[in-house]
Amino acid sequence: MPFINVKMLAGRSAEQKRALVEALTQAMVDTCNAPREGTTVVLEECEREHWAVGGVLVADRPQ
Repeated sequence: MPFINVKMLAGRSAEQKRALVEALTQAMVDTCNAPREGTTVVLEECEREHWAVGGVLVADRPQ
């Protein structure tokens, strides 16, 4: 059964997360003919001071 793991910065609303989980599940069903009831999505949120890009913490980057 499909397992989708999303790593993203913290701060999205519950509504945004629900929409993301629905969209990812539907994409798996439509694209891979996977069973909806067997598709698992896990959202892993990281704080800005725990994520770096190009050697710089996201928390230290200009917004």
